[in-house]
Amino acid sequence: MDQKISDDLAHIRSMMESSSRFLSLSGLSGIGAGIVGLVTGTVAMYLTNGKIQYLRSNYIQPYESYMVKLLILLGASALLLAIFCGCYFTVRKSKKLGLQIWTATTKKILVQLAIPLAVGGMFVLALLQYNLYGLIAGTTLIFYGLALVNAEKYTYSDIKYLGFLEIILGCLSLFFIGKGLIFWTIGFGVLHIVYGIILYRKYK
Repeated sequence: MDQKISDDLAHIRSMMESSSRFLSLSGLSGIGAGIVGLVTGTVAMYLTNGKIQYLRSNYIQPYESYMVKLLILLGASALLLAIFCGCYFTVRKSKKLGLQIWTATTKKILVQLAIPLAVGGMFVLALLQYNLYGLIAGTTLIFYGLALVNAEKYTYSDIKYLGFLEIILGCLSLFFIGKGLIFWTIGFGVLHIVYGIILYRKYK
């Protein structure tokens, strides 16, 4: 009798967790986004190598306008592609598990993600305005990490560890301005792939 009650309580807790957390997040989404980040970072480093110097002597050397536009276009394309990968694998997993995609929990997690990302986006625009390009990589990592930590309560708790690592990496990047793209590639590329593999193996 006691075992049956315990099993019933465990089942109820499981149902409550499923209804209050977004469980359609796929590890393949992280892997896909990581590959996009890895390729984008590599291309960006190739484009800037020998053409643009983050630092010259003891002062920050601003980018030329054409390079700024090219890097912004590259970043925007990577963002759209990463979002596409995330949506595709999430929808596929939802159908496989028979779960609804657009629920109250989905709205909550999107709001929790959007607030730090929107503030971070405004901050990046300010950095662009004043030619502080060397701080952009670290800033994007920090605000992205904050968004993940903020959204953790509505999805897998593992996501907060990725968020903390992104924040740490972003803070370190601020002290190595000339190496910003390397930190960015590690954060949005390598960490995403590693996280995606762990998530996929754990929740497949």
